[in-house]
Amino acid sequence: MLMLPLTGRQSAAAIAVRDGFLTAYYSLPAASRPGLRIYDSAQLGVAAALGQAAQDGAGLIIGPLTREEVAAAAAYTGPRPPLLTLNALAGPAPAGNTLYQFALSPEEEARQVARRVVADGNRAGVALVPSGEWGRRVLAAFTQELNAAGGQLLDAATYDAASTDYAAAISQVLRIGESESRNKRLQAVLGTRLTFQPRRRGDVAFIFAAGQAQTKRLLRPQLRFYFAGDVPTYATADAFEPNVSANQDLDGLIFPDAPWLLGSALVDSVREATHAAWPAGGPPRNILFAFGFDAARLAMALRSLPQRNGSATSLAVDGLTGHLTIAADGHVLRDLMWAQIRNGEPRLLN
Repeated sequence: MLMLPLTGRQSAAAIAVRDGFLTAYYSLPAASRPGLRIYDSAQLGVAAALGQAAQDGAGLIIGPLTREEVAAAAAYTGPRPPLLTLNALAGPAPAGNTLYQFALSPEEEARQVARRVVADGNRAGVALVPSGEWGRRVLAAFTQELNAAGGQLLDAATYDAASTDYAAAISQVLRIGESESRNKRLQAVLGTRLTFQPRRRGDVAFIFAAGQAQTKRLLRPQLRFYFAGDVPTYATADAFEPNVSANQDLDGLIFPDAPWLLGSALVDSVREATHAAWPAGGPPRNILFAFGFDAARLAMALRSLPQRNGSATSLAVDGLTGHLTIAADGHVLRDLMWAQIRNGEPRLLN
């Protein structure tokens, strides 16, 4: 059973997820498809939808979608089958009925970036994140994982994503102001004006610069202006949107992303199989479509576990959003692909 807010303010996202889910569902042989009902959680409410799904004999419920809905589903005390949510709880899951959590988590991406930074030999660096809750969560996850991997965050600053000038935040973490202050003191001592070019701090081996694609296209050139263009710069998947001409400014950026955007044999097969069904010559590159597709593949795999006498932690699925496994706490982990922007295009990294 699939539960999504198909009406209301989250309907566009829910419809993209539904379309991906149904694409995977109908790619199965008819004899292999379990019965499927779709519930509108925005119209029914989470509790009523869960109760109705249980009454209708659901063996597994996929959804709901928003964080608020997932919290309500986790708090539901009535009888229900196992639940594969399409977002994650802010805290630990309550004990009781089986709960799996599948999310496009920027925090998990930030943890993967931290591990990659250290694996690349870049142990000390700085971070720039947008102000607000999203930036705080991403920075906290990155810092925790970086420390655990043996790295060190020298400094961090926030920037206003609604602005186009990030000079203050960049100057703070790169200590450009200290270079300018030293020059002013020297000129005062010598009593003469000196030819001067500001310098950044010399101990920065990496920059973690999180943010959306439109922001990164402004931030990356400003880092070059402040003499940090040669410093390995990492971001989460939010920094990339396919656009060769616009992404010229992102050259050098290193980031993890889903196969749906970077390419794989599975992606090619899905596009080929669905080409005729979409007027634009294939399904959209919207990550939520890929998320829904993978939710269906996970659901099919979870349903088959009892027949294999397996456990959820033994499950592994190659998906459009990454290589998927389930941790002991029920969280679905996404192992992403790595790329670097070169001449405006992503080039895969090992």
